[in-house]
Amino acid sequence: MSTTVSSIDEFHPLVGTHLGYSDWENIDQARVNLFADATGDHQWIHVDPEQAKSGPFGGPIAHGYLTLSLAPVLLNKVLHVDGMTFGVNYGCNKVRFPSPVRVGSDLRLGAAVAAVDDVEGGVQVTFDLTLEVRDAPKPSCVAQVVYRYYR
Repeated sequence: MSTTVSSIDEFHPLVGTHLGYSDWENIDQARVNLFADATGDHQWIHVDPEQAKSGPFGGPIAHGYLTLSLAPVLLNKVLHVDGMTFGVNYGCNKVRFPSPVRVGSDLRLGAAVAAVDDVEGGVQVTFDLTLEVRDAPKPSCVAQVVYRYYR
């Protein structure tokens, strides 16, 4: 399920609305290794499957920030915004990682509109995002993120 906004002015009535969920995205070791290379974080719990088997999670896990970095990509699968010239990721109000994303897991994003504020030339939209692993008892990442969309 996805939501389409035809104009940024259509965001205001969406406050409090859950927009839906993305499809499931598999988090494989290759993706984790690429993220480790990009960030320089090669901690064994992420990149050494053999050593990670005896670690606290029973196998390698994705970096928390890898999970968060998937939010814009997965949000684009939940929300389509037309009638804008451009949008920017303005930041995060709060981010937590309640449970790990084990390598090989499927992850999806759910999104709700928490607030909409007018800014010069556009709107600032605050989203409540939940990234969850299939069949996990707790979400892997909960974040309140802020985007700006301009006319």
